[in-house]
Amino acid sequence: MKLVIAEKPSVAQSIAAVIGADTRRKGYLEGGGYLVSWCIGHLAGLANAETYDPKYAKWNYHDLPILPERWQFVVGKEKQEQYKVLHDLMHSDTVDTVVNACDAGREGEAIFRTVYNLAGCKKPMQRLWISSMEDCAIRQGFEALKPGADYDGLHEAALCRSKADWLVGINATRLFSVLYHRTLNIGRVMSPTLALVVQREAEIAAFKPEAFYTLVLGLADFTAAGERLKDKEEAARLQEACAGTDATVQKVERKDKAEKPPALYDLTTLQRDANRLLGFTAQQTLDYLQNLYEKKLCTYPRTDSRYLTSDMAEGLPVLVNATAKAMPFASGSAVRVNAAQVINDKKVSDHHAVIPTQNIHTTDLAALPVGERAVLELVALRLLCAVGQPYEYAETVVMLDCAGHTFTAKGRAVQNPGWKQLEERYRASLKDAPEPAADNDAKALPVITEGEVFSVTVPCIREGKTTPPRHFTEDTLLSAMEVAGAKDMPEDAERKGLGTPATRAGILEKLVSTGFVERKKSKKTVQLLPTHDAVSLVTVLPEQLQSPLLTAEWEYRLKEIERGELEPDEFMGGITEMLKELVSTYHAIEGAEVLFPSGREVVGKCPRCGGIVTESKQGFFCENAACQFALWKNSRFFTAKKKQLTKTVAADLLANGRVQMKGCYSEKTGKTYDAVIVLDDDGQRTNFKMEFAQKGGK
Repeated sequence: MKLVIAEKPSVAQSIAAVIGADTRRKGYLEGGGYLVSWCIGHLAGLANAETYDPKYAKWNYHDLPILPERWQFVVGKEKQEQYKVLHDLMHSDTVDTVVNACDAGREGEAIFRTVYNLAGCKKPMQRLWISSMEDCAIRQGFEALKPGADYDGLHEAALCRSKADWLVGINATRLFSVLYHRTLNIGRVMSPTLALVVQREAEIAAFKPEAFYTLVLGLADFTAAGERLKDKEEAARLQEACAGTDATVQKVERKDKAEKPPALYDLTTLQRDANRLLGFTAQQTLDYLQNLYEKKLCTYPRTDSRYLTSDMAEGLPVLVNATAKAMPFASGSAVRVNAAQVINDKKVSDHHAVIPTQNIHTTDLAALPVGERAVLELVALRLLCAVGQPYEYAETVVMLDCAGHTFTAKGRAVQNPGWKQLEERYRASLKDAPEPAADNDAKALPVITEGEVFSVTVPCIREGKTTPPRHFTEDTLLSAMEVAGAKDMPEDAERKGLGTPATRAGILEKLVSTGFVERKKSKKTVQLLPTHDAVSLVTVLPEQLQSPLLTAEWEYRLKEIERGELEPDEFMGGITEMLKELVSTYHAIEGAEVLFPSGREVVGKCPRCGGIVTESKQGFFCENAACQFALWKNSRFFTAKKKQLTKTVAADLLANGRVQMKGCYSEKTGKTYDAVIVLDDDGQRTNFKMEFAQKGGK
């Protein structure tokens, strides 16, 4: 029998229904010569640092860098039962082949291989590689199963990516947390992305608006604008000179122009549009799209391609017409299909662009959750636009002379609305769609000829100001991540920028959850703003950890590993050397404690890590959360002696390691005595000892 392992139970059930595995067992399905089971996402992952050595449970500068010689994987407690099911099935005498049916991408490969290797399975592997969960796609996939070895490079790249993230995350986070006495999360992709946000805010803060003035001539049926002027008085003089005079047409240029339909969606461009038009976060869009994929309504979500393959051209007209019939905004529209616009085999690697499936016309779309339906409509719109006709228009530019100065009027006459007609109908169907950018050239001009003279009726001065860069939204930050470092990468690099389409949403969510970025609503958009801690962290981070070039280069190297052009050991060696150099050469910036204030009064210096100890309701704690040093106010040692651990007492203990106390109560005798309380901290636990003055004053 063949054992088929999917990524999730829902996917396993869809596959099982197609291949005839219809008998339910505990943790799997059986039938038709197949056993079908699942992983529940990442069943196993890289072990924590303390798994390699118990001393790593405590964050210590002198233990860095932590570089495992043999990597270990562990299964999460809540997933051990399903792991045992898979382990037993893989070692069953009835199973002769194991089929990897996890998502067809880098992470899907990692999920399967980790479990396969951890279980010590040696049976032949095959790979199910599909871009749609439609029944026909599953059947075709099983008819063309590929050798698992064909994807060894993909697995190596996935393994290198997870190891690199572990090494940078563990070592850099501990290094900066220990040096700056508070937990500072550092990530291979997260930190350069955060640097982009902080840099943008610095540009906004440093921006100084400049006023400018434009003289606008009111003519017969149109207006003409002059050049921008920085001097208001100069604009006023020009206004006076043009008032009551004529404007003569010097030149008329008319050009026929066309705007090609947009390309199909990859994951990132879909996330950007869903954020801009629907207000969804990148993670929400990915989650909705994943659900649509599993419901067989959309193709594979985690793709970085915006094209289809040539073998899809024949079935495209049927899909487009089915999509048009299912979409309210396309009702009554004649859809012409130009397949050549979306077909490009050279620009499709692992997966083609995101498109709807044929199931769109047989599914009750009204029954879908609102978010899923909205994303499906966006994907459908893009398919209909991408195969549609160009947007065609005639652009007219008129140059006029008035009082010796040149004025310009522009106009546009639409000749064929093409794909934009559908886009406008879709926008009109949205309740809270953002206003499209103003287009002053969209209005058609009257017929104008060279040499024609117009009376200037109303010359007016239009005042404006230069505007600063805009705060990042998820739309614009995703765009910035896509191109970050690209100009310094090889021109033929397949993958540039920060992260991948599959990982960018998770990076943004982590920046928010770790307190480095805040979402702030402004009008109809949600801005991404850095917190004080974010600015402080980027201030102290060395260039190599905040430069997008480094991680963009890593993504390029990972792609080389996928293709078998780079050895994994060479890639990992570069990561290791970088971390060794970072730990040995980086020193805390002097005076940086002002960058990470807690706002609480400082009581003393931590005896463990040298950090700041401040007072809280329950006691006195080191500001470095990783240190865990504490003096508890309700300590049994002090309450038994009917004494309080006050701020003064804590300060003496921290400064001198001891404090004189009078009138300590003895539970044994009921009497009181004087003693010196000594702080005894072994780096793991905080204890107290007592010393007494010897009799006779000795």
